[in-house]
Amino acid sequence: MAQSATAPSQVAQSQQVAELARFFPEATPVRIPIQFSVGNCSGPGTAGSQESTIIEFGTLREVLFSCSTHLEFGDVVHLRNVDGSLDTEASVVAVQYQPGRTLVAARFLNSVPNWIVKS
Repeated sequence: MAQSATAPSQVAQSQQVAELARFFPEATPVRIPIQFSVGNCSGPGTAGSQESTIIEFGTLREVLFSCSTHLEFGDVVHLRNVDGSLDTEASVVAVQYQPGRTLVAARFLNSVPNWIVKS
């Protein structure tokens, strides 16, 4: 028997992330699809959970996105976009919990030059 369920729309998620972005005055809307994994996934046997999401806002040092993974302050996430031009780790610096979603702001652990270009 089929069951119906409701999922938050992408627009609603973007609006929720926009609320978090108000704490980051330099944040710019970007909409970059990424995959992220939790923890340091470069070592043997360290495969963490992976999820696809969209970076909704960014600054020179931070990314803001919504995900279904439960993250906490200080967690390290590995971020990678499709073409690999963004492939780095970031530490969670802010979280807001919504029903079924986690709104996240994460700060790059290393400098990531030219990942975001403002006009």
